[in-house]
Amino acid sequence: MLNKDRWLLPEGIQEVLSPQALTIESQRRALLDLYQTWGYDLVEPPMIDFLDSLLTGTGHDLQLMTFTLTDQISGKLLGVRADMTPQIARIDAHHIKTDHPSRFCYVGQVLKTRLEGFNQSRSPLQVGIELYGHSGPASDIEVLLLMIETLKSVGLENCHIDLGHVGIFRSLAIQAELNQLEEETLFDALQRKAVTELSEYLKSLSISDEQKQQFIALVDLNGDISVIDNARQILKGDEVHKELDNLEAIAKGLLARAPEQNLYFDLSELRGYNYHTGVVFAAYLPGHGQEIAQGGRYDGIGETFGRSRAATGFSSDLNQLVSIRNNPKQVKTIESIFAPAVQDPELLVMVSDLRQKGARVICELANNDSETQATDCTHILSNESGQWQIVERNL
Repeated sequence: MLNKDRWLLPEGIQEVLSPQALTIESQRRALLDLYQTWGYDLVEPPMIDFLDSLLTGTGHDLQLMTFTLTDQISGKLLGVRADMTPQIARIDAHHIKTDHPSRFCYVGQVLKTRLEGFNQSRSPLQVGIELYGHSGPASDIEVLLLMIETLKSVGLENCHIDLGHVGIFRSLAIQAELNQLEEETLFDALQRKAVTELSEYLKSLSISDEQKQQFIALVDLNGDISVIDNARQILKGDEVHKELDNLEAIAKGLLARAPEQNLYFDLSELRGYNYHTGVVFAAYLPGHGQEIAQGGRYDGIGETFGRSRAATGFSSDLNQLVSIRNNPKQVKTIESIFAPAVQDPELLVMVSDLRQKGARVICELANNDSETQATDCTHILSNESGQWQIVERNL
């Protein structure tokens, strides 16, 4: 008996049809051209890799998101990449023989075992950049600027950027001499902004009242750039202030280059805490609840590949970006020209010339209903007074 549901796809897996697919491909090319003008070199890591390479170092955060299988040749475990960053770290560590900054860009499919948010894909078309070999604010600023340019290139304007810094919380945890369990528990409560739970747990810790108040204060340290000055008054410690200075330098450097950019600061935002080492950021659009691009600093990611270097970057889902810009029901039909099945040398030459100029020409297949074949065409080649002309089709 035939399965009537064979046409269904797994949850979170989508197929993209034309004209949306063509729009995405066109945008992919445009972004790669954009990254090239900024000095970023295209790399194409493999879809499948040895599992220990995909999960090494800071990549261990991806373990639950990675599909695994056994290599029939080596007998080793393989993984289908859920993120390209660990692979880029390997490329930088093993193939790039320079101490100077290295810039990489990429576009490719990744696969995830589970959904990360409402209406998210498990097979996003990941697009992004990574900059290795520079640890100062200038590289973070460059990555942020290029993230903004990426969104503008896709046609998404007026985004706002959320900025955080995992180094601030990490420095407070070191000062308070928290063990791993205590640090992870506080981190979890802060991420959920569970103030009551956070306060109750802090009461059980053997740290000073001042230190407890600093952890609680992180929840309310959000808003415009004045948050940084407020944090300097509340949060103590040279290392904490050093991280605040770093965040301020990045923000001011970004605003100097993009003064119209809306920034929002949240010092309890610790996305990718076990992955990132410094500034973290995400881009949002009004009316769209989930981030549309995200990134941050992740120094030392290549250490287990034998080369620890400073690193920063961002990524996004190109399929999602194009879908946000274009309501699928409102995507325009691609302009195309219908050519009748007439063996006229002049018609054949005209069809060839049009295609060489980039026009989309669909030739009629003989012995079929020409009107049906022309359904998707916006124009028709018509012989008017002995001369072939392009005529707009009456839809």
